[in-house]
Amino acid sequence: MRPHSLILLACLALAPIGALAQDSSDTSLSAGPSAGLSPENVVTDPLAPRSAEGLTLEEFLWVARPVVVFADTPADPRFIEQMNLLTQRQDALLERDVVIIFDTDPSARSAIRTALRPRGFSVVILTKDGTVGMRRPAPRNVREIVRAIDNFQLRQEEVRRGE
Repeated sequence: MRPHSLILLACLALAPIGALAQDSSDTSLSAGPSAGLSPENVVTDPLAPRSAEGLTLEEFLWVARPVVVFADTPADPRFIEQMNLLTQRQDALLERDVVIIFDTDPSARSAIRTALRPRGFSVVILTKDGTVGMRRPAPRNVREIVRAIDNFQLRQEEVRRGE
């Protein structure tokens, strides 16, 4: 295993702890001036991967496009590769209101896992209206993810409106 993979695994192991410490009523994804947010409920890194534990898809309706990465274990090489790929071109993901969610514990039966029902490794991209826009059984790079999002009807409407 490569050293950067070990670091990623360590970070992912700590992510659920950070998610538990965060106020569960916080659904803000960015610190935009029009959001009227106080410093206490602003997420400092909107692209920091979040554990699916304690989250629901409804929290992201009309606010963000969840990219959900499922695996049966955090040691799955496809999971590690996917999480590494998602660190590239973060500006493109931010521009498209992406939030990254991961679930590597099938036995926990998170609400997101129950709703999307993955089999083994899976990458699922949801639209802002909560529908599945893309589901793939193999890792995808940011370019492929951005292309898929840009083909979503809601994204095309946002581009036309200049959002």
